[in-house]
Amino acid sequence: MSDFGKVAVLLGGWSAEREVSLNSGAEVLEGLRAQGVDAHPVDAGRDVLEVLKAGNFDRVFNILHGRGGEDGVLQGALELLQIPYTGCGVMASAISMDKLMTKRIWTGSGLATPAFAMLDDDTDFDQVVADYGLPLMVKPADEGSSVGMTKVTSAEQLPGAYQTARQYDCQVFAEQWVDGTEYTISIVGDTVLPIIRVETDSQFYDYEAKYKSDDTRYFCPCGLEAEAEKNMQQLAKQAFDMLGAKGWGRIDLMQDTNGKAWLIELNTSPGMTSHSLVPKAAAAAGISFGELVVKILETSR
Repeated sequence: MSDFGKVAVLLGGWSAEREVSLNSGAEVLEGLRAQGVDAHPVDAGRDVLEVLKAGNFDRVFNILHGRGGEDGVLQGALELLQIPYTGCGVMASAISMDKLMTKRIWTGSGLATPAFAMLDDDTDFDQVVADYGLPLMVKPADEGSSVGMTKVTSAEQLPGAYQTARQYDCQVFAEQWVDGTEYTISIVGDTVLPIIRVETDSQFYDYEAKYKSDDTRYFCPCGLEAEAEKNMQQLAKQAFDMLGAKGWGRIDLMQDTNGKAWLIELNTSPGMTSHSLVPKAAAAAGISFGELVVKILETSR
């Protein structure tokens, strides 16, 4: 473990996902230290580069979530400092943080992702409903952890859902709803971990269901036939690679009632809390949390 040198665990940050990142970072820090890694917490503020330089860190485990830590900004700075870091590089981080750009690339590559409409102050909301039907999912393009998302079940709700997403100061879009089953697929290095099926009593897998509720249900094995699971894993890896992703990440998708899989998004710095999905998938593959964080650290670039 001494080969890793002095490792900074970047956590916190200034995005809307700060609380989740603090929780993830605490778990990662404990896991690395339990494995003998010389790991130190760094709550990333706007002075994070000065802190890293002053601390003489050899490597970064990036567990920041959201803008500023997951969108290519930090990655570019670490490239300049020549400090190896976990997760995707500049391009893949920037693309995957932007859900609209992600969808455009997948669509252009022939991979299925739900249809969508851009929303702004001049949008004819009635026309969006006429074109895409109901329900709709309204999302801010550059936020994660389901922050700012609303399931719209009536035309009257759409303007309010737009305003909710708009407050996060990024592009907003409405996505066609997919009736079916939600799956999530974690990737570490070249390994695609077992698929997890997610069930929640909420309208969708929202922030509360992800991080706070003890009623959300996770199934691994996911219940798919072996061949179907293999095909879905291959799709996830293809979608991951198509965005230029490296290191580790998590693909979320929906399977509709006809059995077709629809790609939703790629998370390049997934949660690592007690409720999080990557550790659950790793455990199903016989990988302990400590082993998992070391495997992720090994991918640092």
